Amino acid sequence: MHGLMRSVWNEPPPPDPPARVGRDWALAGVLVPVAVLEGFLRPDLPWWVLAVAVTVALVPTLLWRRTRPLPMLAIAFGVTSVVALLTGGDAGETYTLAYLLLLVYALFRWGSGRAAVTGLALMLVSLGLSIAVGRIGPADAVGAGAVMVAAIALGTAFRYRARARQRELDQVKLLEREQLARDLHDTVAHHVSAMAIRAQAGLATAASRPDSAIEALRVIEAEAARALTEMNAMVRVLRRNEPVDLAPGRGIGDLPRLAGRDPSGLTVDVELSGDLDDLPPSVAAAIYRVAQESVTNARRHARHATRIEVRVSADDTSVRLRVSDDGDHAGRQSGSSGYGLIGMIERAVLLGGTCVAGPDPDRGWTVTAVLPRAGTAT
Repeated sequence: MHGLMRSVWNEPPPPDPPARVGRDWALAGVLVPVAVLEGFLRPDLPWWVLAVAVTVALVPTLLWRRTRPLPMLAIAFGVTSVVALLTGGDAGETYTLAYLLLLVYALFRWGSGRAAVTGLALMLVSLGLSIAVGRIGPADAVGAGAVMVAAIALGTAFRYRARARQRELDQVKLLEREQLARDLHDTVAHHVSAMAIRAQAGLATAASRPDSAIEALRVIEAEAARALTEMNAMVRVLRRNEPVDLAPGRGIGDLPRLAGRDPSGLTVDVELSGDLDDLPPSVAAAIYRVAQESVTNARRHARHATRIEVRVSADDTSVRLRVSDDGDHAGRQSGSSGYGLIGMIERAVLLGGTCVAGPDPDRGWTVTAVLPRAGTAT
């Protein structure tokens, strides 16, 4: 209980409370003539001039109810309590004064925890004072208390609803950042790695085979052009206003592009089997990106590798990807991977699948990903 009270007391106010808006001024403009009209139409209202004057004088508190909820509530309940004391409880209240419930709502919607506790204490004191001076009876006090509790509950409910909504938005932003990080890694980093590998090969063979250095420069130019194309595609997506899929449009049909033989003698072999038609775009893109990253990692880390095999198969329920090489990965641990493996695992998990990577028993490295064919997200 003590911990709960401390948590409530230390509760910060919601960020960025809205300032005065047009409807606030409109509400104030309506309440003033309504209060005056009520004073003329209720001849039975005691001290009607004073009651109308108090009602009109407290209307401006509504304009600061969000940014200064506790001071506005303290002014309103303080003034009404002082009037009750000065008149011995004989002064009446206009029906229009019910707008003070907006101050109660605003305090629990926009105020800090300690402001809400302090305001609640002020309201209880004001209610007790009204009973003491005979302004209201016990039955009316129960009714007034019930109405205040309803306003408090409404303000608290909207407060925590807004907080839950903000948490959802923060989670969406985090997921978008993670997706952008994966896409940047899988596109730009892939092409940059290819350029670095080609540049190293060109430097190593430039003295003995000048033609290979020229070929490496051609490959670097092509990879740079592809990187710029994919970067421009991502920038166009990010500049759109409507929600869109951030992932570039790659799929199963692009896997054969990974196949080939580079100047160092490393061969990439791609084999597709099973029913790979009509796969959801998210699944097809994930398979391509995981295969692309696996091939890039094999080129980087597999020493003395001669072959990388990419195998994709599908059945009625799942799609399976296996990428393996025959290189030497001595000293490399499956748990010491960087953002590449993290991105591959995230892609698989988001679609309800799995992705594992590790060394083979004798030689080589294998990445295996299994995704549900329907692309069911978790």
